[in-house]
Amino acid sequence: KMNRDLMALKDYVTASDASCYAHLPKGVVSVTISHSNLKMRMIELKFDLHQTIGSVKEKIYKHCGSDPSHQKLVLKSNGSTINYLSENERMLGYYNVESGMEIMVVDTDPFSLSKGGGLEDVSLVKKYEMNDEDYDKRKGTLRSWMKANKEKDPNWTPPWNKTNKEENEAVPGPESTVGFNIGDRCEVMPGGRRGTVMFVGEVKGLKPGHWIGVKFDEPVGRGNGTINGEKVFEANE
Repeated sequence: KMNRDLMALKDYVTASDASCYAHLPKGVVSVTISHSNLKMRMIELKFDLHQTIGSVKEKIYKHCGSDPSHQKLVLKSNGSTINYLSENERMLGYYNVESGMEIMVVDTDPFSLSKGGGLEDVSLVKKYEMNDEDYDKRKGTLRSWMKANKEKDPNWTPPWNKTNKEENEAVPGPESTVGFNIGDRCEVMPGGRRGTVMFVGEVKGLKPGHWIGVKFDEPVGRGNGTINGEKVFEANE
């Protein structure tokens, strides 16, 4: 079934392939440009069949940075080499270039910026680093903000600190579960998941507070009622 579905999807996506270039003006072709030093491919660049190979190289230069004097252009179709676009004065149409073909750029410059991943591999880019002494001198940083608050109040802690006193004071007590009884039917959000209340109370191993354990009608939960190896209530996986 999956194969049939994939085939149907492929047929849908490629249904207009035969006519995808019908909108192009007369004398214009759409080709893909690949590069000997680059992983990226420049898809469907438009060229006039009456422009010279020299002007084609100039346009390619604006897309990949390879100097026209160091470009060797190879015309391909379905991965196979068709011709070499070697004469700069010849028009593109002389080589029978058609839409859908590929022109591969072979960069012959031994010092090309694109060589060895120079234009794509970000790991080759030297990262800016600052030592602690210089960072401490900067104003308006997170570190300076925290330092200023600590100077005002030695007991101050950042708002994201889980040991914050205000967070500890907000622990849900027994009143948060009033009205929930074991056996009650309920609906859990998000998702409108329906089930039965199986547990009400505190749970060892979880953060402080009162919890409600629910056995869902469908397998949409995250466990089977077991917390840290201890069975708190019965539920399906």
